[in-house]
Amino acid sequence: MNIIDENIIDNQCQLLRGWRIPFRQIGHGVGREGLKDNEIISLLHGLRRPTFFTRDDDFYDRHLCHAGYCLVHLAVKKDEVAVFLRRLICHREFNTEAKRMGSVIRVSHAGLSVWRIRIEKQIRFAWTD
Repeated sequence: MNIIDENIIDNQCQLLRGWRIPFRQIGHGVGREGLKDNEIISLLHGLRRPTFFTRDDDFYDRHLCHAGYCLVHLAVKKDEVAVFLRRLICHREFNTEAKRMGSVIRVSHAGLSVWRIRIEKQIRFAWTD
């Protein structure tokens, strides 16, 4: 289940819908508007294997790794969110829910930086396309 932060702008949501990428947005289909970071983490614990996408860099923290969810910090411009979200979910290392679980990922133009549960060292991946 893909969950996007409430601050993802509408035209990016429309692009995702046009590409038929399923998602729910905080405050619109899951949770309520105005959730604090710790409330979002609690919400994720109650969902089945969610991947949460946000532009908030507070979520790129190795201590937030958990086997039951994936956190993705999109370190890109607000009008690039949909393109980079799609690039991540098509990347060979992260193209299934199972491959993403237990990870905290930073997505940027340079590539992917990843913390994984029970791994002490950050891993980096290049874009493959």
